[in-house]
Amino acid sequence: MTKEIKFKKPEWLRKKLTPHTQVEMENLLKDVGGLHTICQEAKCPNISECFANKNATFLILGNICTRRCTYCNVTTGKPTEVDLSEIQKVTTSVLRLGLKFVVITSPARDDLPDGGAEQFFRVTQDIIEKSPDTKVEILIPDFKGKVESLKRVIASGATIIGHNVETVPSLYRIRRNGTYERSLEVLKKLKELGGDKVQTKSALMVGLGETEEEMVQVFKDLLAVGCKFLSIGQYLAPSGDFEKVIEYVKPEQFLRYEKLAYDLGFEFVKASPYARSSYMAHHYLNMASAL
Repeated sequence: MTKEIKFKKPEWLRKKLTPHTQVEMENLLKDVGGLHTICQEAKCPNISECFANKNATFLILGNICTRRCTYCNVTTGKPTEVDLSEIQKVTTSVLRLGLKFVVITSPARDDLPDGGAEQFFRVTQDIIEKSPDTKVEILIPDFKGKVESLKRVIASGATIIGHNVETVPSLYRIRRNGTYERSLEVLKKLKELGGDKVQTKSALMVGLGETEEEMVQVFKDLLAVGCKFLSIGQYLAPSGDFEKVIEYVKPEQFLRYEKLAYDLGFEFVKASPYARSSYMAHHYLNMASAL
């Protein structure tokens, strides 16, 4: 079994947090009824930077997940009923902040027959209707692969639909109740059903013990199902209770992964230690609009 590394984080992973910028955004979210963001729930290291620029990835369908993945800080438990008022709350936040690019995601909601697809549809449609210049990216769970749920999110009008494979197949034990094959099938169906009107996106974490060979195979698998947008970032354990970091991948390896991905055929890649699936999302959205 691979051992956890014991040395301190390298300089390139010592990102400075500025708590006062977080307080400002958190107060705004409270003003519209206590919306959640994945930035807060997942303890994202980019939170100060994004909140300072008034960028946030809204977490709909509550903040309790029905799965217990060993790398994720989102609370696991029994979710509450779907809150239809969050549709208006998200749109109000978008309008108040004057956002031009919005990312919407959710925890896994295996307790719902459609996995929460209808709420994704309604939130996205409401934003587009009331703020027509705003582009929306949605980052979805796998909906257990249900085609009707995928059709519903495709109909939402989102410019990009993301679904993260997260890691290489040999490490999929960290994704409870998820499979690599299902995630690829979700991305494949999104392209087959959505055609040219939908751009798909995925993300990978590194530092969990994967090899470059395994990463390149995932790149090829993603391209084979029509996914052309990719994010690659360093896994950082939220605390000692989560999956252990095996390696702090050096910045030059991220550059290598980025070049390999572009050479294979991806249209836009963000690979860096602090890259996350929703980080700098407007770059992907701009690219999607240009295609």
